[in-house]
Amino acid sequence: MKEADNTPVRRDSSLEEIPVLLLVGGMGTRLRPVLSSKPKPLAPVGDIPFLELVVLQLRSQGIRRLVMCTGHQADQIKEEFSDGRRWDVSIEYSNEPKPLGTAGAIKFAERFLTQASDFLVMNGDSLLELDFRKFMQFHLEHGGWASIAVRRVPETARYGTVQVDELNRVVRFSEKMGIKEPGIVNGGVYAFKREILQQIPEGAASLEKDVLPGILEHGAFAFEEHGMFIDIGTPEDYARAQALYQTLSEAALSHSRTRSREQLGH
Repeated sequence: MKEADNTPVRRDSSLEEIPVLLLVGGMGTRLRPVLSSKPKPLAPVGDIPFLELVVLQLRSQGIRRLVMCTGHQADQIKEEFSDGRRWDVSIEYSNEPKPLGTAGAIKFAERFLTQASDFLVMNGDSLLELDFRKFMQFHLEHGGWASIAVRRVPETARYGTVQVDELNRVVRFSEKMGIKEPGIVNGGVYAFKREILQQIPEGAASLEKDVLPGILEHGAFAFEEHGMFIDIGTPEDYARAQALYQTLSEAALSHSRTRSREQLGH
């Protein structure tokens, strides 16, 4: 068994008790040609699973309450991460009995959110360099039901795009168009008020298609980040993640180091 990363953890009482749902139950169909025996979040990057980079990112910023929303090959994910103590985090599991989609997985994990007025949700197959303290502060100050971390990219062909007004309010979500043009895309990190759970139907549902477009009247705001962003949804992007392992590791821990310097007065 490999040793856990020993990077110092920055405790932040405002983040430590916020639950984070990690969406790790997808089938990973597009990656099967290069990853036939593992669930997508366990795809090796360097000498660790991709999902471990996400866990390290959260832990390094003082986030410790993780719920993994598992489905496909759930036993492998649980065997790899167990209760999280190796990373100084708490990990629980919400194992969906059948594919529920991104929104259905959140609804199914509602029992883990009973004490939370706000919570975070992240895709387990993407990594966005993000200061979670600033993101949550943005979410609470704007007061909407949802805040979405977004990233401006030079080519949006394989992403849905997010249309934002001058006040950072999301005014529209657009489906993937396959058009090679620049734009703002969803970075796969969300902060939600628990009221959003009322808008998610029982059973299978998509967060991006079935839920988010319907809550715009309750306030959805975009928090733009400019750092590293990568997902491993296709063989090409997975190969890029493998090549960029060191850069991804640094990106996952970057805001921990920044905050440490701020606390030292540098």
